Amino acid sequence: MEFNEKLQKLRKQKGLTQEELAEVLFVSRTAISKWESNRGYPNIDSLKSIAAFFGITIDELLSGEELLTIAEEDAKQKEKHFCSLVFGLLDCSIALLFFLPLFGQKINESIHEVSLISLSEISTYLRIAYFIVIIGIIASGVLTLVLLSCHKVFWVKNKNKISLTLNTIGVLLFIISSQPYAAIFLFIFLIIKVLMLIKWQ
Repeated sequence: MEFNEKLQKLRKQKGLTQEELAEVLFVSRTAISKWESNRGYPNIDSLKSIAAFFGITIDELLSGEELLTIAEEDAKQKEKHFCSLVFGLLDCSIALLFFLPLFGQKINESIHEVSLISLSEISTYLRIAYFIVIIGIIASGVLTLVLLSCHKVFWVKNKNKISLTLNTIGVLLFIISSQPYAAIFLFIFLIIKVLMLIKWQ
């Protein structure tokens, strides 16, 4: 008997609806429905809760092959979670540009290194563009950290693309406007993200 059949049988033996079981396990009714219709498996924590609730072992719930599938899926989810955490932290770290002297500013025929906050000898539209891009990257990082547990399809599929796109725009903007140190700073972060995606996606 497959896991989905066992779960359905155990639930019915207890006289519970999918919604009632979901409440007990602190998951959504959709999750129970998905598990019972063989469209996915619970994670390790949910499996432990199911086994404890029904008073059986995880081995009784799953075949060896199913357990291996869940372990692999759980490992992938942990890697993606770690990747998202690093993306979020890197994007939030871009706030350092406000304070680190990585921008060149011409004062009395000489170039001085200043932070973005102190950068004044440039056109207003360029300064606004810097702020928009940097705040955009930081906002992306904050959202990534806040929504670490969010499984909405749009967000899961696009969060890394948004981060990479904003980061790339920042690099190009700083290169075009002759701010090499700020461009290198963002480029290093971009390379770290790309390498992580190659390794873990």
